[in-house]
Amino acid sequence: MIEWSDVDIAVRDAVREFVDKEVRPHIDELESGDLEPYPIVRKLFATFGIGEMARESLDKRLARMRAGTEKKSSGGGGMFGDGGSAGMGFVLISELCRVSMGLVTGMGVSLGLTVPTIQSRGTLAQQERWLPKLVTYEKIGAWAITEPDSGSDAFGGMKSYVVRDGDDYILNGQKTFITNGPDADVVVVYAKLDEGNGADKRDRKVLTFVLDRGMEGFVQAKPFRKMGIHSSRTGELFFNNVRLGRDRLLGETEENKSGDGRDSARSSFAAERIGVVSMALGVIEECLRLCTDYAKTRTLWGKEIGQFQLIQLKLANMEVARMNVRNMLFRVIECGQTGTPISLSEASAMKYYCSQAATDVAMEAIQLFGGNGYMTEYRVEQLARDAKSLMIYAGSNEVQITHVAKGLLSQ
Repeated sequence: MIEWSDVDIAVRDAVREFVDKEVRPHIDELESGDLEPYPIVRKLFATFGIGEMARESLDKRLARMRAGTEKKSSGGGGMFGDGGSAGMGFVLISELCRVSMGLVTGMGVSLGLTVPTIQSRGTLAQQERWLPKLVTYEKIGAWAITEPDSGSDAFGGMKSYVVRDGDDYILNGQKTFITNGPDADVVVVYAKLDEGNGADKRDRKVLTFVLDRGMEGFVQAKPFRKMGIHSSRTGELFFNNVRLGRDRLLGETEENKSGDGRDSARSSFAAERIGVVSMALGVIEECLRLCTDYAKTRTLWGKEIGQFQLIQLKLANMEVARMNVRNMLFRVIECGQTGTPISLSEASAMKYYCSQAATDVAMEAIQLFGGNGYMTEYRVEQLARDAKSLMIYAGSNEVQITHVAKGLLSQ
């Protein structure tokens, strides 16, 4: 059976020390929006050498591509590699989510969606152009697929479109709920090709482009005000006759060897949903820690509330949820170590269960704290708001149920 390795535990302790020193003291500023999240993540990268390791890894990969010896990337990767290094990455994610899930959300979209999409679909020149500063977090990436009328129906309801104009393309449309949208330096955008032949809009080819901040006609709106994950900045993007050269079309051809843009996005969907497992674990572990400590110190009728059976039941249910989510994460790590792919339906099942478990635990934590739990200074209130986002983030849980059922019925 898989357990955290000594290295994983050492990483956990080091990250926990960093979080206690560099993140916890600034929670109120992050929650209010007075402090941007990016400098904290960059300091994390510098402290643990993550940026330098990413740079070295990319340099080696690009060298292999130039030599023609690089194996094809499957895309949809993750923030910190796979196989033997996956455990350390998931430990880092969980520890950050115990305090500020928004830090992970922004980092995950930039490194776990934007980077792998460019890596799997881009030419050597495109990867050399955009990846070096993205993998080190010097530049922030965004991944734009969701639109006002096409959340769960991402492809069918997509209205953003491009038309050919000589060798260029002209992009028009709008994206919404885009993580890092207000601040991103580099944005991967999915849009449909309008060939003017009257083809059904739902079936038109989906192309994938890379845009840079400041391009004419490209507007990044101010951040939304949200219920939770306040340290992740989310906003709308507007495209008004944005001219795109073919060098911004990933693969520089409409017939990408990695398939239609739909294929690229679907591989990212699975990776994004798997990432929810470690995020949920962080929330559950922090809620359980806070509740256990509170149950030992809060007295009622002359007793510590931890002596009452209903409080014990809440703690026991939290522990069961923690064990289940942790074991799902171990399953993910084991698959990474053995090179076993996790199907979209299994990733959806994990996301569905873990996000619900984290939300249930966080709401029970508020109930255990009583009136104090409703106050921001006790932090379980923030954890509950953050946890709820996991049931919507990476595809609503209702959509996950559909993917799980389809996977079962197709067997």
